[in-house]
Amino acid sequence: MPRTDRRPDFRLDGFEPASEAAERAFWNHLDAESESMTTLAAHHSPDGLHSFYVIHNGAVTWGIPGEPQLIAAHIKRDSAAMTYDFEHAELPLVAIAQSWLIKRGCPAAAIALVPGMGTTPADTTTVALQQRLLRDGDHFALLDSYTDDASLQPETVVLLRALGERVHKPFRILLEQADLDSFTHTLREGAFETIEEAVDWLEDRSALLRCRRPHRPRLGP
Repeated sequence: MPRTDRRPDFRLDGFEPASEAAERAFWNHLDAESESMTTLAAHHSPDGLHSFYVIHNGAVTWGIPGEPQLIAAHIKRDSAAMTYDFEHAELPLVAIAQSWLIKRGCPAAAIALVPGMGTTPADTTTVALQQRLLRDGDHFALLDSYTDDASLQPETVVLLRALGERVHKPFRILLEQADLDSFTHTLREGAFETIEEAVDWLEDRSALLRCRRPHRPRLGP
């Protein structure tokens, strides 16, 4: 399938922006770089009022190194007024983008990646952690991330903080590493008492990431 066939179809023919602010934001965050975007997953509600997208923005590669390359977008249409509004987030991992959309009303099963889009999980640990991110991703705030797509082993590192006040080891690091030979990826999680401990691991990375929760096998509070 030609790459241009995967550009996002925002389904806005006949619709006008709900406000000048919506028009400017849509251009700045979606439309201006749409030629460099690839739709990884999309879902449209049966009534046509909502569309949900996971998008890879290839233009980010040429911008600030390490910036998130994924966009989660939710378009909302008013069929009576023939207007639209939208919200979006620039996020580092597919599972985090999917979680963001699920919390805004997208059915979880409907936003799975299109076959052939992206690498596949290499092991059951990766699958389990991605499923927990889908369910519990909103339990955490995204503090920072770095996407490295220039090396032979592309990887994304994500730093999170639990939103709950009584969470053991509230700072979490997620490490996704891709194997382009097998077109698979692994995802691992580490838990830390303080942000300083998390940053120390990022600077050293000699120790294995560990997140032991024997009594609560969930990501989050």
